[in-house]
Amino acid sequence: MQIRDVNTSGALPALEMTMRFAGARQRLLAHNIANIETPNFVAKDVSPRTFQRVLSEAVEERRDRNAGTYGELSWRGTRDLTPGSSPGSLELKPTQAHAGVLGHDRNATDLERLMQDMVENASAYRVAGDLYRAHKGTIMTAIAQRPG
Repeated sequence: MQIRDVNTSGALPALEMTMRFAGARQRLLAHNIANIETPNFVAKDVSPRTFQRVLSEAVEERRDRNAGTYGELSWRGTRDLTPGSSPGSLELKPTQAHAGVLGHDRNATDLERLMQDMVENASAYRVAGDLYRAHKGTIMTAIAQRPG
């Protein structure tokens, strides 16, 4: 087994893709929050459900290709996200987010909803990161051939 196969084994590619998506979305949500009082600001977001569907399809395709034990995830872009120029990267294509009540400054951004989205997104990143770190630690322990 080559080192590339070790780095793309098991859940690692899916966890890495989840962290990339959550990181990019976190920047987008932070931008929305930073502009909460900007007149005429239109908040933008991408659908986590769309990402979950794309990830699920990519995992299923890998499973069909080689029983899902190793290999990069190949996936097709959607309206919300597309594969990036470098391997494993993705680019978000945000659209207008859910709107709240239109304020006197013509800004319809809902701070409570934005904060909820940010917490949920950060939680997804943290869980994926913890699982990724644990899986990589197991691999590194096995390579080093010493007890955990």
